[in-house]
Amino acid sequence: MININEVFETHDMIEKENLDVRTITIGISLLDCASESVEVTCDKIRAKILKYASKLAKTADDISAEFGVPIVNKRISITPIALVGSSCCKSVDDYLSIARTLDQTAKEVGVNFLGGFSAIVSKGMTASDRLMIESIPEVLDKTERICCSVNVGSTKTGLNMDAVRLMGQIIKKTAKLTADRDSLGCAKLVVLCNAPDDNPFMAGAFHGVTEADAVINVGVSGPGVVKCAVDKVKGQSFEVLCETIKKTAFKITRVGQLVAKEASARLGIPFGIIDLSLAPTPAIGDSVADILKSIGLEQAGAPGTTAALALLNDQVKKGGVMASSYVGGLSGAFIPVSEDQGMIEAAECGALSLEKLEAMTCVCSVGLDMIAIPGSTSAATLSGIIADEAAIG
Repeated sequence: MININEVFETHDMIEKENLDVRTITIGISLLDCASESVEVTCDKIRAKILKYASKLAKTADDISAEFGVPIVNKRISITPIALVGSSCCKSVDDYLSIARTLDQTAKEVGVNFLGGFSAIVSKGMTASDRLMIESIPEVLDKTERICCSVNVGSTKTGLNMDAVRLMGQIIKKTAKLTADRDSLGCAKLVVLCNAPDDNPFMAGAFHGVTEADAVINVGVSGPGVVKCAVDKVKGQSFEVLCETIKKTAFKITRVGQLVAKEASARLGIPFGIIDLSLAPTPAIGDSVADILKSIGLEQAGAPGTTAALALLNDQVKKGGVMASSYVGGLSGAFIPVSEDQGMIEAAECGALSLEKLEAMTCVCSVGLDMIAIPGSTSAATLSGIIADEAAIG
């Protein structure tokens, strides 16, 4: 039975502690859209997306209004486009044509982003994979809603160092082409290792080939909720701290599952997974770094940061698994330097370095994220950073 105190607690989590459903993402398989003609492929892609996603935005808004839970983003993830375009794309311009179709269709159905302009090249690259990767800078320059990703390795296959080298060059070119927009293209490009097939968070989302024809995946976020809970048990034992984080993650996941199942029922699309990732924003009180300070650190980046982040990540995952049998995606703590107010403060005071951030990524599900680096950084240096991070796995 739900008691009145739990109702008030959930209300406070939403109104005062920044709890939200960060995204409802429809994953759509486009494997059956492949053809020998770019025009036919584009037509099939548009029809398939409209079939499944035309009511997504309205449905999400209706659920948000009815249940009082903010749903921040509505998104689409698709089959890695290098697979779909392999039979018809013979040039960079062909992939750009598909990207424009995807962008226009995403705008038509009212989603914020569409992920899956991607290639999986963990072991090697086909000619089509290389063409698709080489099209990324122009795609990110010419579109608004498209997000790109390239998976360059896995624990089983190791790293594709040719792809790692190429991605350093692609990032440099993307930054240059979108320099008039603060190099925004780079914020919509991810280099991955061991990428999950069911990640609903951009920019790394794509709909894996192991997935159904269409699924509903939901990403939930609540750093502010976790921080408030941790603040209430300051000075108590590690056992109490861990139980508090775990119980809070349980409650957050339940909110996500409620929204996911409701969206699944209304759209007639199977429910896939809940991604319980603590994804911060620049808003005050919505920071992963502030959780680490509440745990007991003087500042994010101080000695003990990696251990505190490992504890946080472990308990969040355990709480999520207790709440739902469908936890997937990344389900960890994001540490984006330029999107987390606490991380920004830590960087400004010199507590964070690239090396410390790399150490922190050893114990969380995501890597180096939203870090501004000098424009003079060479492609070779970028490739080296990618290789180091991918080697962690």
